[in-house]
Amino acid sequence: MKKRKKIVNDFSALGDLVYSTDKELMKKISDAAPSDQVIEAHFSKKGRGGKVVTVLKGFRMPGDQIKELAKRLKTRLGVGGNVKNGEIIIQGNNRDKVVQLLEKEGFRVKKVGG
Repeated sequence: MKKRKKIVNDFSALGDLVYSTDKELMKKISDAAPSDQVIEAHFSKKGRGGKVVTVLKGFRMPGDQIKELAKRLKTRLGVGGNVKNGEIIIQGNNRDKVVQLLEKEGFRVKKVGG
């Protein structure tokens, strides 16, 4: 006899990954308050010619809001950067400054790596 898989009707088992066409569910997920989001702040120099960048991951908001946030961060820090695949990339080793700025805006930030 084969074991039957347990059917889970709770989205928490999926983590942050949800596939749905339900517009109300997607709106609820994408409109998460900053205090409900945990942002990861990474260092990276992989594939960048040895130059260090600060990578911010874990945003649950629409792309235009991420771009606005990236613009505010870049302006306050006086550096360049970009938004790719829902991640904010800030030039230079600015992780501590970025963490402070994001915490002032209400985000919970977790430093990841070195």
